[in-house]
Amino acid sequence: MQKAQYVRLYSDENGDSHFEDLEVPLVPLDFAPPTAPLNIAQFLPATQTLWVGAHVGWAGEEPHPSPRRMIFCVVQGEWEATSSDGTVRAFPVGSVLLLEDTTGKGHSTRITSQGDALVFAVVLADPD
Repeated sequence: MQKAQYVRLYSDENGDSHFEDLEVPLVPLDFAPPTAPLNIAQFLPATQTLWVGAHVGWAGEEPHPSPRRMIFCVVQGEWEATSSDGTVRAFPVGSVLLLEDTTGKGHSTRITSQGDALVFAVVLADPD
């Protein structure tokens, strides 16, 4: 069975941010008949999409919470995030990060690639 993998960055009840590796199983679905079925999984309701770009040397080292719940899909460059618990994770092209640390101490970020970074962001609907 095919699975989609992503990383979740969230805040706990004490306001500390942490990373969590997650995956979603995909199931065959007649998505675009008459073609063969594709493997599909419903994910999270979205409200908007954005392109987010940052130049080499962008200053995101000051800890900050995510301004809203978002999914970041890295399409160019590489960056790293440090959660408030001190864990550092790298996000190269192809990485998917679910940002849910909208409260608390937040995280810091920095561009680690030699060139600019570009992310396709999906702004998520508020949870029920």
